[in-house]
Amino acid sequence: MKRIFFFLTLFLVTALQAQQDRMTPELLWKLKRVGNIEVSPDKQKILFSLKSYDLKANSSSSDLYVIPTKGGKITRLTTRKGNEYNALWRPDGQKIGFIATDDMGQHTVIFEMNTDGTGLKQISRTPGNITGFKYFPTGDRILFTKDVKLNLVNSRETDQDLPKSNARVIDDLMYRHWGSWDNGERSHIFFAKLDNGQFQGRGTDIMDAENFDSPLKPFGGMEQITISPDGKTIAYTCKKKEGMQYAISTNSDIYLYDILMNTTHNFTKSNTGYDMNPVYSPDGKKLAWLSMEQDGFEADKNDIIVYDYETQLKTNLTAEHDLTVSDFTWGADGKTIYFKSVTEATYQLFELDVKKGKIEQLTEGVHNYTSVAFAGDVLIGGKQSMNHPTDIYSVEIKSGEQKQITDVNKEIYDGLKTGKIERRWIETTDGKKELVWVIYPPDFDPNKKYPALLYCQGGPQSAVSQFFSYRWNFQLMAANDYIIIAPNRRGLPGFGQEWNDAISNDWGGQPIDDYLSAIDDIKKEPFIDEDRIGAIGASYGGYSVYYLAGIHEKRFKCFISHCGLYNLESWYGTTEELFFANQDIGGPYFSPIKPKSYEKFSPHKYAENWDTPMLIFHGEKDYRVPLNQGLEAFQVLQIKDIDSRMILFPDENHWVLSPQNGVFWHREFYAWLDKHLK
Repeated sequence: MKRIFFFLTLFLVTALQAQQDRMTPELLWKLKRVGNIEVSPDKQKILFSLKSYDLKANSSSSDLYVIPTKGGKITRLTTRKGNEYNALWRPDGQKIGFIATDDMGQHTVIFEMNTDGTGLKQISRTPGNITGFKYFPTGDRILFTKDVKLNLVNSRETDQDLPKSNARVIDDLMYRHWGSWDNGERSHIFFAKLDNGQFQGRGTDIMDAENFDSPLKPFGGMEQITISPDGKTIAYTCKKKEGMQYAISTNSDIYLYDILMNTTHNFTKSNTGYDMNPVYSPDGKKLAWLSMEQDGFEADKNDIIVYDYETQLKTNLTAEHDLTVSDFTWGADGKTIYFKSVTEATYQLFELDVKKGKIEQLTEGVHNYTSVAFAGDVLIGGKQSMNHPTDIYSVEIKSGEQKQITDVNKEIYDGLKTGKIERRWIETTDGKKELVWVIYPPDFDPNKKYPALLYCQGGPQSAVSQFFSYRWNFQLMAANDYIIIAPNRRGLPGFGQEWNDAISNDWGGQPIDDYLSAIDDIKKEPFIDEDRIGAIGASYGGYSVYYLAGIHEKRFKCFISHCGLYNLESWYGTTEELFFANQDIGGPYFSPIKPKSYEKFSPHKYAENWDTPMLIFHGEKDYRVPLNQGLEAFQVLQIKDIDSRMILFPDENHWVLSPQNGVFWHREFYAWLDKHLK
């Protein structure tokens, strides 16, 4: 009996270890997340944050750390409860500032501490919540952002004698955006003088009573605001439009505010597309920013524009290069810019000679760089891949040599098996080449038959790059013994602007054919069981799933759609960023000449052909792809008596952000796949 018990115990321990050496949803939420990477003024240290999640408490917390630029010992600086963010080195390098909740737990304020974490003190005393800040290079002032109430949007506000009423008052479009309703507040920029290292009072609102946001909501951050080295000018990003005009236009501009004169002028008025993220050269003689030319096209080519104050000339430095820029920083001498761009489904770092316009690619490899900062003879940035979350790396500028600086999840990854990532090129129906990632399970056996998943990317113009997702995690899918087929179909950046633009007004055309080309080619492999293939995706990827469900000709045995677009007419009538719909769908369905998208490319037109099991996820606070899209699709499935399930998240928007909702999402996701593909 003891012998039997011993072997039973050994079997259970071995089985448990076998489970733990592969990624699980719970383990995914144990991974620490690197962020807020900032190089010190003397280029010797890196400040960064580590965010951790508590699954049981359904909460997160982050702390600040420093590490030498050349690597070495990590020093923890903060141990406060909650999250610290927007951490910055003071220009003299003697202090570190950051934003966190005050000691009373009521407001977000600015704290400052010594570079070893000692001497913590609150330096801001101003009403409300500070949302972002920057030090003036001169050290005598501080810039900060906060929301100001400008509009009355609720019946309790407009009719104060009805304090228990609750009605939204809406007079124009953009009454809600992505995941929140307009509450009448706008993000404004303030500055204040520092007195003995602190400031109090409201500060000077450089936007006065303007009914606009800077940074742009909901995704803009302090990268959209900069201060000249002499401390006399604030350059900021703003889209000074309201209501319907805001909804149909992407025309943001760079505005220059003169602190001494208290005046503002539009610096990029001549350009009608996005102008964003201004950065002064170290000597203040030049100003660079990112710019898109076309109004209404959020995925247009993103170029670096530089204005030279001495020659008074604006120059597009990347106009002749078929790439799009996502982030950049100046070199110390103001003669060089370093930037990040996607190329063939990876994000790499590049060097740009400002005078010659010459570009050199510095890094190569199957990875994504997530940020770039200048640190003397090296660049510092976050780096990730499909199989590994972000860590900090240095890149030697002369040689391109890459060195890992942090390994924050080493304890987990030392015992974790990951699957191979393979790059394949397949031929499309129109004779072009398409890059497809194939991700294999750990312990892959080519003699076995595996179920496969076609991954349909969202965006729609968002690269299937080497991203590490905490929801659409390919390593987790592979750990469940699925082979993932992830095509870089038409409409994705990194393969030239023509490939990127090809999806506009052709959602259900060549991009869908590209998906089918990929699955038809790769399912021929002997290790893929073509009778056990599913299709999955979110947003445009969710649209793709709905569309494929009506035209797939028995290729797939099940589908999963997250926040997908089902009925393009009802979607146009309820979404908010109409510039996107006008560009990609062709305009309103009630136009005198109805765009072809509504008749040819709306998934609901093919619902009569639906016959395959489908799982639908949707966030009830998703206003980009509103809830009715998921409800309409589910109703069809139920009426047609197709095996189906719908999971709604009342507190989530376009994404699933809370830990316990995330784990539940994954459990339902894999239960559905296992039911139909295993």
